[in-house]
Amino acid sequence: LAGSVPEEERCTVERADASLTYSLFLQRFAFSRPVILRGFTDNSAFRALCTREKLLAAFGALPVRLSTANTYSYRKVDVPFQEYVEQLLKPQDPARLGSDTLYFFGDNNFTEWGSLFQQYVPPPFRIPGTSTAYSFGIAGSGSGVPFHWHGPGYSEVIFGRKRWFLYPPDKTPHFHPNETTLAWLHRTYPTLPPAQHPLECTLRPGEVLYFPDRWWHATLNLDTSVFISTFLG
Repeated sequence: LAGSVPEEERCTVERADASLTYSLFLQRFAFSRPVILRGFTDNSAFRALCTREKLLAAFGALPVRLSTANTYSYRKVDVPFQEYVEQLLKPQDPARLGSDTLYFFGDNNFTEWGSLFQQYVPPPFRIPGTSTAYSFGIAGSGSGVPFHWHGPGYSEVIFGRKRWFLYPPDKTPHFHPNETTLAWLHRTYPTLPPAQHPLECTLRPGEVLYFPDRWWHATLNLDTSVFISTFLG
């Protein structure tokens, strides 16, 4: 599957550069629609620590908690990080259900991984009354998390490309909670009439997506990807 998962024909998520002010962010995006930010932060130092070699040297022996790649992610499995990278970090099998697909994202030990997260420069804009929490992930080509929603947040791609599909809170997408995003893209997406298409875009390294509270979203890693999210809770 590597390299065979396409980008969207046209990005339909608005982009903004560093000229966007905080007041305009609050007015135009924070509570109403997603936006892709570029040029607000420089995470080149963080990226240099996230190569395969550096991560294995620093954290290879430590356990990581994997989740199933379905909407509810109920099942958790603990494995050494080196075992995940060397044995489980593979392209998504299109025939495999989300409940049978293990995904490294979110359940990190912040004591042991704290030295890495301290090097990350988060997006500058906050939602009033919220605090931040990081989730770090590494996943193979064709993998991703199917449609779900939660509070507002940001997601930045460190390596690779990640395709996003988003719907507003009042427009529930048609999907099966145990179907992978890759299966949804192949089976359901082509049948959608234009009015039912999601907002979508592919993030590249250095780009940060902001999504508002309760927006439905699904992700699809087009390459083996490293990524980090900043949740605003």
